[in-house]
Amino acid sequence: MKKSAMKIPTSPLKAFTVLFCCQALLTLPTVAQAYIGPGAGLSLLGALWALLVAMGAALVFVCAWPIRRLMRRLRADKATEDPALVDGDADMAPFDAESPPAVQRTEHTEPRQ
Repeated sequence: MKKSAMKIPTSPLKAFTVLFCCQALLTLPTVAQAYIGPGAGLSLLGALWALLVAMGAALVFVCAWPIRRLMRRLRADKATEDPALVDGDADMAPFDAESPPAVQRTEHTEPRQ
């Protein structure tokens, strides 16, 4: 009786390598049997661009958060030294609930038609 040409690997590493290579060969793409038009490609690129911009903006905001917090803390420390800088601007008057608004409504005296 003749022995088979393919030997079964005995070590686990060799078995894993053979199985990995077989799986890689089976998952290789073959000839595409479909056509993707330019509209679908542009839509895909637009969605990818939006995803990248959203992830970049999220990363910027997460990285900027500690800096903004530090700036607010420093501004609060300055405000305790000088009460006029509470809002960050010495020229701004604090909001007073009893003061009249800057723009007042006027009623029309003539009837509307």
